[in-house]
Amino acid sequence: MKKLVSVILILIAQCSYSQGDVSSYPTNYFSNPLDIPLVLSGTFGELRTNHFHAGLDIKTLQKEGLNVIAAANGYVSRIKVSLWGYGKVIYVKHPNGYTTVYAHLQKFNDRIESYIKKQQYKKESFEIQLFPGANELPVTKDEIIAFSGSTGGFVGPHLHFEIRDSKTEKPINPFYFGIQVSDSKKPRLNNLMGYSLNANSHINKVNVPVQLSYRKLENGDYLANKINAFGSIGFGVNVYDQLDGAYNKNGIYSLTMAVNGKKVHEFKASSFAFSETKYINLLVDYNRLEKLNQRVQKTFTEPSNKLNMYPVSINNGFITVEDGLTYSIDIVAKDFEGNQQKITIPVVGKKDTTTVSKPIVKTPYKIKKAEFNKFTQDGVTVAFPKNTFYTDFYLDFKVENGIAKVHTPTLPLDRKYTLTFDVSKFSEIEKKQLYIASIKKNGNTSYQKTVKKETTFYTTTKNLGTYTLKKDTFKPSVKLHNVKNEQWLTHFKNLQVKISDKGSGIKSYRGEIDGKWILMEYNVKSGLLTYDFNDQVFSEAKHNLKVTVTDNVGNTTTLTSTFFRKK
Repeated sequence: MKKLVSVILILIAQCSYSQGDVSSYPTNYFSNPLDIPLVLSGTFGELRTNHFHAGLDIKTLQKEGLNVIAAANGYVSRIKVSLWGYGKVIYVKHPNGYTTVYAHLQKFNDRIESYIKKQQYKKESFEIQLFPGANELPVTKDEIIAFSGSTGGFVGPHLHFEIRDSKTEKPINPFYFGIQVSDSKKPRLNNLMGYSLNANSHINKVNVPVQLSYRKLENGDYLANKINAFGSIGFGVNVYDQLDGAYNKNGIYSLTMAVNGKKVHEFKASSFAFSETKYINLLVDYNRLEKLNQRVQKTFTEPSNKLNMYPVSINNGFITVEDGLTYSIDIVAKDFEGNQQKITIPVVGKKDTTTVSKPIVKTPYKIKKAEFNKFTQDGVTVAFPKNTFYTDFYLDFKVENGIAKVHTPTLPLDRKYTLTFDVSKFSEIEKKQLYIASIKKNGNTSYQKTVKKETTFYTTTKNLGTYTLKKDTFKPSVKLHNVKNEQWLTHFKNLQVKISDKGSGIKSYRGEIDGKWILMEYNVKSGLLTYDFNDQVFSEAKHNLKVTVTDNVGNTTTLTSTFFRKK
């Protein structure tokens, strides 16, 4: 009897989950985080590079400085100021068990800004992370807590907004909480792919991924050309959604597949753990993404995929096609408002001789995913921890003229591996100037964080590709921007210095006035360091400015200048 009750409860839970669990969230608790109509450039669960989008990207009229308001009563539980990622971000914890997140901010309100600056000056660091107590920075619903911006790297003006479970830190689709945007457009289908999922299966006599043709019907749905198939197969679609008032290609809310009218697989952008987000590279056709920059979302689950975003996945979405039987496959993409796009794929079971199969190229470097793998060639060593990869395969590893090719970047990695260069042949001076660089498709290089030992340099990365040692003999450039040496700056609001580096890139900077550290905000897009004169009161007329900038191999440039200012 107990077992029967347990089974019933599990089935009820599964049914509840498959309906979205929308009813379990408060829909009138949170207000919109901006006091303008919401138009989105990004939706929750959207497929991004190596991660799912954790919130809503809200347009800010292509400008900065819009009022960002607290969505509900609560207190500031976390503040982070960073050059990259979320830039300036604030977390507000609410008494109902949820936390709202506001990112890419230009600045905070005066009360919060003063709190942060005090700690920045204390730690002598622009980048900082703080965790205020429950009574330090309380906020009320609709209070202006910050102003929208574009901080956090090379991003345009917008507000990134999230709602998280305060205990688990899992982001949840904000649409569940009644956040509404206008959306009358159905998702758009761009591409349909078919996959043979083992060595004995095929689609139209082909055992490799195959692009399938389809046509549009009068009712707006799509119908694929009939395919002959046998064995275990799966499908994938490149699909996106567009909302009213914007041309951005946004993510869909759900993707379902039914076989002969029975739902066998469903993806739903409801919630996820940040530890799971790496599995996005198994959700999509990673090889096609890297080669064609096209995200094809699979309607089946790879064995190593541990995402909890599948309410339904019978047999992991693998379809077993038997000889002589017919099947009708329906794939439906929906947005949160229920607008949907359907494609039907007629399948005839026919066992044929496979004419095209994926060739297996053997190399001396066999990767066994469940084992530690280490290989060395011409002074370069790659070391892969257990389960770095999701499958066994032969690694394409070559070193020619000091350039190391570590396979092609068409396989996803679960964790980082170590790449080591032997530098024993270089002089001590040369070692100081050298660093490990990755070589991009266009031939450009970028600095890889390099750890230097006496005879070896190494880096850790999750990216396959091409790497080499590169020399940086150039010092950073540091120049006055909006002021001149020995200028009176009494009526200036700020002082700006432009910095850049054409070698390994800027690692750190430090600004001082009269020997005391000053807070200089670094805009990585413009290369400007900005000091706000409101930070302190000057008692003397003449002042000395000193700005020191260091790149990633230790090359340093120091700018000194004099300016005059009255109270």
